[in-house]
Amino acid sequence: MSKPLIISLIILAVLIAIMIVLYFVGKKAQKKKEEQDEQLAAAAQTVTMLIIDKKRMRLKDAGLPAQVVEQTPKLMRRSKLPIVKAKIGPRVMSMIADEQIFDDIPVKKEVKATVSGLYITSVRGLRGPLEKPQQKKKGFRAKLQAKYNEASAQLQAEKSQADKSSKKKK
Repeated sequence: MSKPLIISLIILAVLIAIMIVLYFVGKKAQKKKEEQDEQLAAAAQTVTMLIIDKKRMRLKDAGLPAQVVEQTPKLMRRSKLPIVKAKIGPRVMSMIADEQIFDDIPVKKEVKATVSGLYITSVRGLRGPLEKPQQKKKGFRAKLQAKYNEASAQLQAEKSQADKSSKKKK
């Protein structure tokens, strides 16, 4: 056999091995995410809050409790997160918003939010529906992310409906 053919076969074998490893790592990460979503849903509460401000900022600059900052992985401490400053009852708190709903959160308005710890998972208008922010022109990466988010939300909705129907049959 010729040398270029052997080299290309070795490269092909390495690429196939990498793809297999990534497949299993992706499945494991997806299961972990589903478990975390279930835990968030179990601890969820509906709260009325006045949104004061919202920004994307680093975790250490956000004003979150020191215990939260210590528990986060070191790589996440440097990344920017969607932080919402809100008045809940008499207290002003900094909270982390879900990336999917961050743009829908109105500033200086009262909303009903589903909160799990310091994490805001959904927002509804207290007095009527929320106004949709003006759509910015999306880039290629943002369009792909939006399609992925829609597909995962649809799959999750179908899964919850299947779970409900299987519980009813029992």
